[in-house]
Amino acid sequence: MIAFRLFRTLAFRIVFVYVAIFAISAAALIAFTYWNTKRALDAETDQTIEAEIAGLSEQYQRLGLAGLVDVINGRSVHSGQSLYLLIGPRGRPLAGNLDAWPPIRKSDSGFVEFDYERRVGANPERHRASGKTFRLMGGFQLLVGRDVHERYETERLFTTTLPWTLVLMLTFGLAGGVAMSRNLLKRLDSINATSREIMAGDLSRRIPMTQAKDEFDTLAHNLNRMLDRIERLMKGMREVTDSVAHDLRSPLNRVRNRLEGTLKRLASGGDEAAEIEAAVADTDRLIATFDSLLLIAEAEAGVARSAMSHVDLSAVAKDIWELYAPAAEENGITLDLVPSEPMEINGNWNLLSQALANLVDNAIKYTPKGGQVTISVSDSPDGPKLCVSDTGPGIPVEDRSRVVERFVRLEASRNSPGTGLGLSLVAAVARLHEARLELADNAPGLKAGICFG
Repeated sequence: MIAFRLFRTLAFRIVFVYVAIFAISAAALIAFTYWNTKRALDAETDQTIEAEIAGLSEQYQRLGLAGLVDVINGRSVHSGQSLYLLIGPRGRPLAGNLDAWPPIRKSDSGFVEFDYERRVGANPERHRASGKTFRLMGGFQLLVGRDVHERYETERLFTTTLPWTLVLMLTFGLAGGVAMSRNLLKRLDSINATSREIMAGDLSRRIPMTQAKDEFDTLAHNLNRMLDRIERLMKGMREVTDSVAHDLRSPLNRVRNRLEGTLKRLASGGDEAAEIEAAVADTDRLIATFDSLLLIAEAEAGVARSAMSHVDLSAVAKDIWELYAPAAEENGITLDLVPSEPMEINGNWNLLSQALANLVDNAIKYTPKGGQVTISVSDSPDGPKLCVSDTGPGIPVEDRSRVVERFVRLEASRNSPGTGLGLSLVAAVARLHEARLELADNAPGLKAGICFG
């Protein structure tokens, strides 16, 4: 698994591509150099053979066969890399430094290649040679050649070692890529681990730095400064939230209590009582909106992460079912709870209960009399799923992405009570728990689910 992660890193891919390009380029350069060198050496050998042949032809035309034999014998004494052999009509050697006529392989250039035995010290060695053959008058044959064994061995060595050179270059390149990737992964894992802790709510965590003062340290320094700024902003927001909660919620509650006290002293059925009842209802909606906004702000800011613990989704579903069953019955709606096994996640009980209560409240609110609302907890391949389905009008597909925004209400629900914050809170709670809110058709109705995992 670790090796697979190493191979997927950017550093490894960069090193591997660089080494591959370098190896291919080096191999191509070496091959091109060798090809040009071989061509030059072959041309030099061919020219030497042609010069030898031109000289022997001149001697043959001037001195005849006997003179040619003397010249070949003279040259064979100090032949170096040159090879000569003159044979008679029956194949008997007459002159030269070869013992017998060798098996010859012809080529398109007019030259021939052959192998012959040459004594090096006390031991004979088999060498490769290149040359030309000629038929003379009377059935005589002449072979003139040059020993090219060293060039042949160099070529064989080149074709043998070049693939291994490429393999070694790629191997060392991969080893270097793995080493660089391990170091890079170590630094990135440190940053990711710190990021996860920060996302979990610990805003005091900072990315560790080294003494290298490299690009990663510069990045870590900038990120840490950004985190310092975020922590100050979050601390300020919490202070503002606490102040707002203390300074506004209490006066609103006092206003509501005074309105209720005044309402009790007035005779029921009068215009004044109706106005005060409407004021109490407006105050209740204002307090509900205020509480919802605070909950959304806390959920989106991650303030509630510190209060997370093991939560049984089945128990949360049962509590909300028991809470809303009487309200559903009053509206002529059947509220069902699908039995399920205990299913625990790491979460905030209060926020999850509030989110599920919002989904159930919406379902009861928009489901007509005689309809059905169902609460279920299931274990899907992706993780646990908390779902509320109803048989109401549902939400059109094109509107599902925007109903989770704050204060968004569809035309069909304009005349019904509400603030347009219910699904916004559910979406914020889902994001807090690294889950997602899914809205789908229930055919008929809506199926709203919080998918964890």
